[in-house]
Amino acid sequence: MIKFQLNMPVKIRLARFGKKNSPHYRVAVADSRSKRDGKVIEYIGSFNPQDKESGFKIDLAKFEHWIGNGAKASETVSDLVGKIK
Repeated sequence: MIKFQLNMPVKIRLARFGKKNSPHYRVAVADSRSKRDGKVIEYIGSFNPQDKESGFKIDLAKFEHWIGNGAKASETVSDLVGKIK
């Protein structure tokens, strides 16, 4: 785990992994100023857009914890979480 400041702007967003033309994503909690695939505080889930049935997995307890502590979810992550709730 990376230590972070309490007033640091934190975002919950997707970080891309996988090969070219075959993307896989991890749901990452990161400083909003870092790169898309840069430093991450914590990975809390995964998303495989090619698997329609069970392609999105997330630890909802950790998601709610970070939202409760002031993190903001990206639009894509918010939409994906909304579909499973």
